[in-house]
Amino acid sequence: MNKVILVTGATGNVGSEVVTLLHNNGAPVRAAVTSARSAERLPVPVPWAILDYTNPNTYAAAFADVGALFLMRPPHIANVERDMKPLIEYAVASGVERIVFLSLLGADKNRVVPHAKVETLLQETHVAVTLLRAGFFMQNLSTTHRKEIRNEDAIFVPAGMGKTAFIDVRDIAAVAVKALTEAGRGVKSYELTGNVAYDYAEVAAMMTEVLGRPIRYADPSLPRFAWRMWRNGQPLAYTAVVSAIYTTTRFGAASTITTDTGDVLERKPISLHQFIDESAAIWQR
Repeated sequence: MNKVILVTGATGNVGSEVVTLLHNNGAPVRAAVTSARSAERLPVPVPWAILDYTNPNTYAAAFADVGALFLMRPPHIANVERDMKPLIEYAVASGVERIVFLSLLGADKNRVVPHAKVETLLQETHVAVTLLRAGFFMQNLSTTHRKEIRNEDAIFVPAGMGKTAFIDVRDIAAVAVKALTEAGRGVKSYELTGNVAYDYAEVAAMMTEVLGRPIRYADPSLPRFAWRMWRNGQPLAYTAVVSAIYTTTRFGAASTITTDTGDVLERKPISLHQFIDESAAIWQR
């Protein structure tokens, strides 16, 4: 493929890994960023363009000569019809032939989550769409929950004793790159998980072992969790989406284990213990 591969969310957990892999493979990649300052956080030196989903004036430069798109839904976007449909329509009209969308495991069954609405929009287009329905990221522990683990020795999520088949974003990115660059991977959906499911008490026990100090699983009620997110300045729409996702986790929706990750990568997925062991310094005080 000679046309450019545009990567949205290029400074985030998954997007930065996608950019790095494409760059290292010699693929023509362009990173979509929110500002020139955010471009400084790119993991590798690649061309970049400012892209604001809600500002069509930014579309032309970002999509110039783009043949494939790695698409992510920005966490703050809840109104998909208003804030993502124009970008998708522009991408198709500008000549994008392949779109790989980072969706959510179970989005095909939980039509309330915004990811499901994006999937519907994409499936109504005439381009090759690959859906990566990913489970919970291991990296949520080292980013979203980093401070509470480091400062409070606690994991604060309302997941009950529901199990989660965590997946490393490096594995998601590796699958994404294959979907973006290899023939025969369009018009498909992959259910991406690790090969073991853990409840958060087990995760806390694993972290206790690796970090050498007690880490507890707080297991707050849903109202207490939502109140804490709101108090920390999170938007109401984002709080509602995250709360809904953890509610489904509580009832077992995140416990599904699939073989798709290993089948595509032709190796075992990265294990949670390996991730915690490699990331231990992040949670040290």
